Amino acid sequence: MKSEKLFSILVAVSIACYGAVGYYFQPLASFDGDLSRVSMLPESLFGWTKPQPALDAALFAQADWGEADVLVIGDSFSVPGIWQTALTRAGLRVRTETWTNLPAICEDFSAWAHDQGFRGRYVIVEIIERNTPGTLGNSIACKNTAYRPAALQIGPPATLPVRNMNDHSGRLSVGLQVYLNSLNYLRQRQQDQRASLAMPGGVHVHHLDAGCQLFSHPQCEDVLFFDQDQAGELGQSVQDDMRSLAKRITGAQLIWAIVPDKTTTYLHPEKTFWKKIANTFQSPDILAAFTQATQNRVVDLYRGNNTHLSTTGYLLMGEAIYQSMNSSQTVYSNQP
Repeated sequence: MKSEKLFSILVAVSIACYGAVGYYFQPLASFDGDLSRVSMLPESLFGWTKPQPALDAALFAQADWGEADVLVIGDSFSVPGIWQTALTRAGLRVRTETWTNLPAICEDFSAWAHDQGFRGRYVIVEIIERNTPGTLGNSIACKNTAYRPAALQIGPPATLPVRNMNDHSGRLSVGLQVYLNSLNYLRQRQQDQRASLAMPGGVHVHHLDAGCQLFSHPQCEDVLFFDQDQAGELGQSVQDDMRSLAKRITGAQLIWAIVPDKTTTYLHPEKTFWKKIANTFQSPDILAAFTQATQNRVVDLYRGNNTHLSTTGYLLMGEAIYQSMNSSQTVYSNQP
């Protein structure tokens, strides 16, 4: 009996200690970046700190099918609706659909869009670089459109980081793991100030000599990158698919908005794919716009803790797309 009681006490004390430790480190399990979240590295090291521009809520209005001047089909870079404000500010009415609810540009796309009531002048297809071959391939194989309507909840983004999103998955170890990962990262960095370091979750830390001129996070000479970013150039087969899909869009001007991966923007700006599609399809050279921004030392174009752009980055992207729309055909006018 005495040994059983002692065992019960030890179990209770162990659970209490585990809970106390987990609770103590719980604030570290607060993420606003996808790369800091999957790598379980703290925002105190990699979270952005410089305020971003404030945007008017009216610029985020979502147009109905029948009134839209522009139909955007895009991924998570289009979901916030931020880059589209460059178009709405110019008087264009924009409707955004995602690849989740409109999975492909199928053979019947133009007829289907017409049936929805779309009579607009532009269709903008947005894809992040690393997903471009697969997304285009899905469309090439698609015969009939399968639409799953889903309203976007868009509005002005935060101008400062929000870091009250503790991981409440039930794993009290999250904060502790973040603490241990940060110790491991700092230890490795002390041993080698410039090495590329592998982190959990398919993330690596890369040293940038000009990092503190380009990012606002405390550990600014080190930046988080996603291992799945496109390693080499997008090949000729991608352009062939783009050419085939362009034939499916009639009655509207097609704009290809291929967004460079974060790795491409900061580590491989010499890629030539964007120049090629600018010449072939009159598409925006978004990489050139981003390269110019990094040369001008624009801070947090991409956020240090994220695969996605900051508000500043999205606005630069939107301006590049808008300028491409205007230069490839007669400047749009919403006047009758």
